[in-house]
Amino acid sequence: MMATPAAGAVPAAVLLAADRVGRKFGSFTAVQDVTLHLGPGEVVGLLGANGAGKTTLIRMLLGLLGTTMGEVELLGGPPDLERRRHLGYVPQGLGLYRDLTVSENLAFSAQAYGTAPPDLPEALRKGAGRLVAELPLGLQRQLAFLIALAHDPAVLVLDEPTSGVDALARATLWDTIHEQAEEGVGVLVTTHNMAEAEQCDRLMLMSAARLVAQGSEADIIGPTTALAIRTDDWARAFAVLNKAGQPVMLAGRDVRVADAEADLVRRILADAGVNAEVSGVRATIEERMMVLSRAPEGP
Repeated sequence: MMATPAAGAVPAAVLLAADRVGRKFGSFTAVQDVTLHLGPGEVVGLLGANGAGKTTLIRMLLGLLGTTMGEVELLGGPPDLERRRHLGYVPQGLGLYRDLTVSENLAFSAQAYGTAPPDLPEALRKGAGRLVAELPLGLQRQLAFLIALAHDPAVLVLDEPTSGVDALARATLWDTIHEQAEEGVGVLVTTHNMAEAEQCDRLMLMSAARLVAQGSEADIIGPTTALAIRTDDWARAFAVLNKAGQPVMLAGRDVRVADAEADLVRRILADAGVNAEVSGVRATIEERMMVLSRAPEGP
C-alpha cells in the first residue's frame, strides 16, 4: 500500500473533506463535529457499529443530505451535481434498479454519465438479461461496483461494500478497491466489520455520532488492554461477567473483557464458583470500540 500522511495531517491534494460537520434530526444528533479528509490513492476506513453515524456522514459528504453545521468539500468545492459526476458511489442498498435487467441498469448509468457501458465479466454476462432482483447478492454487489467505476471516478465512496457476501467475493471486491487506489483514486469505505480494517491505509473510528479516534490500528487501540478468560464453563463465565457490568465479548469459546482489572475479574468469577484462567492479551479494535461506547459522553 502507498505511504499515507500521519493521522490528522492533510495531504497536498484533498479530494474529499469535512470541516466540523454535524447533522441533527429534530432533537436527535446523528453526526457531531466530525473533521476528515481523503487524498489521492488513499484507502480510508470509516469504522463504527451500526448507528454510529457513518451513513449519515457519507450522505453529507456526497451532498445527498445537508449539514446542520460545518462544511463539506468534494474535489475542491461544494458537492454539486457537476462534481458528483467524478464520484463513484456504492450505497448500502447498492443503488441498483431491481426491476430492470443487468444490461438495462448498465445502459441507464452509462447514459447518465455520457459513457459507453462497460464490458461485463463472465459471471454477469451470463445473466445480462436477468432482473437484478433475481441475482445472488454477490453478483449484485459486483454489478454495483462495475457501475460505480464505469465513468473513471476520482473519488470512490463505498458504504458497507462487502456486507452479506462470502469470503471469496469479499476478497475480490477488496482487490478491486486496491486497484483503484493504485491508479490514484481516493477511496472511503465504511464498515462495521473490524477484520477489514487491515485492508485500509488509515482508519477513522466513529462512536455515538462522533469521530473518536483515527490513525493506524495501533493508534486507535492505544493503551487499551484486554483480559482473556479460559474456562470449560465459558457460557457461565460470560453471563456472570456480563451481569456484573463488565465489557465482555466472545472470541470463539474464549471470553474476553476489555479495559478491566484482572483481580476484579478473578474475584467476580471466583464468587460465582467459576474456575478460570485469566491472562492479559492485546486488545482488538472491537474491544476499543466497546470501551469508547461505554465512556460517558462529553459536553
